[in-house]
Amino acid sequence: MTKYRFITPHRKGKWYPDLKQAQFFANSIGAGFLERMTGRFVAYPGTSLEALESPDQSAK
Repeated sequence: MTKYRFITPHRKGKWYPDLKQAQFFANSIGAGFLERMTGRFVAYPGTSLEALESPDQSAK
């Protein structure tokens, strides 16, 4: 399962279970916003996306 978060030069966002949710909440840390008309994500300058791949739990 992959988790996503946005990082700005001054803040780090929470980890979210999917990219759409991370994009939706990116505005709360000043990382960007979702355009309402198109649904396209617009990142502010200096914003980066971080993804964390967690180990597969079913492989035990």
